[in-house]
Amino acid sequence: MPRLRHLWLGTVPYRDAWEMQRRLALARAAGEIDDCLLLLEHPPVYTVGRGGDPAHLGDGPAALRALGAECIEVDRGGSVTFHGPGQLVGYPILGLARAFPIPGSPGRGDAVAYVRALERALIATAARQGVVAGRRPGMSGAWVGPNKLAAIGVKLARGVTQHGVALNVTTDLGWFAHVTPCGIEDGGVTSLAAEGAFGLTTRVVGEDFAACLAEAIGASLEASGPDLARLAAAPAGAGPSRAGGAAPVAV
Repeated sequence: MPRLRHLWLGTVPYRDAWEMQRRLALARAAGEIDDCLLLLEHPPVYTVGRGGDPAHLGDGPAALRALGAECIEVDRGGSVTFHGPGQLVGYPILGLARAFPIPGSPGRGDAVAYVRALERALIATAARQGVVAGRRPGMSGAWVGPNKLAAIGVKLARGVTQHGVALNVTTDLGWFAHVTPCGIEDGGVTSLAAEGAFGLTTRVVGEDFAACLAEAIGASLEASGPDLARLAAAPAGAGPSRAGGAAPVAV
């Protein structure tokens, strides 16, 4: 059975984690590391994907920065979202063709099947905390009624996934009121705590998500290992950071 190695990183500035993903994706594409999952939190930051609409930014980037958050344009699919304390962020770095091969297309992976697997893992993670979540037709993520519990925004480069999921655990949901999260006009945002799951930490929920994701992609869950830990700990900017053939997946 293929391995999924996971690593808890604590609180990491967004740009540092973004560069870390680039390093690990190149190493995964070269076959130097196994599939892996980075688990972390970010300081307050609004990110705008390639499908972002300026109308979703509320009063604009300057106003968002005045709140004490960064505002960064990124290379994932999707529109605007918020990351911050109390939110579990998971960045899977996976060889997509290994996890979700497309019959008759050697070396290619099914991005839609991958997003559905992320949703299954998020829904199963919520269930472990006693929260019943599900899908919303025509939209990605994990939902409790009309409210989004977890967002998904991914990118595929050289056959390897980047970016990933953001699951609200104890997040201050007031941050979302300043934007139109994911461009969705007819729904709100919720968290595990808001749904009655108290006493949780992102690290504990992260362990559950790692186990649920491993099951969803048909892998065995293992500790990080020295190669992954070494690459994750490399200084920002270390090693190559160009990943050609990038394709954002708008979710």
